[in-house]
Amino acid sequence: MTRESLIQKTLQHLAQLPDQKVKEVSDFAEFLLFKIDNQILTEGIQKMVFESKSFDFLEEDEEIYSEDDLKEKYK
Repeated sequence: MTRESLIQKTLQHLAQLPDQKVKEVSDFAEFLLFKIDNQILTEGIQKMVFESKSFDFLEEDEEIYSEDDLKEKYK
């Protein structure tokens, strides 16, 4: 089934629903779009941070602590 035919079929079903159920479907569609927007935003931020050189200095620092410095080890 193509996208357009699926949209048409959904619109036909929506036309048969009572007003309250149409509102529920609309709210759910809005929720799905919100989730997609958040996912795109999160992925964009992750990409920006990954490609950023802001924390490169941390890779150059020497290790000042080791396991020997721990007072207690958890298993």
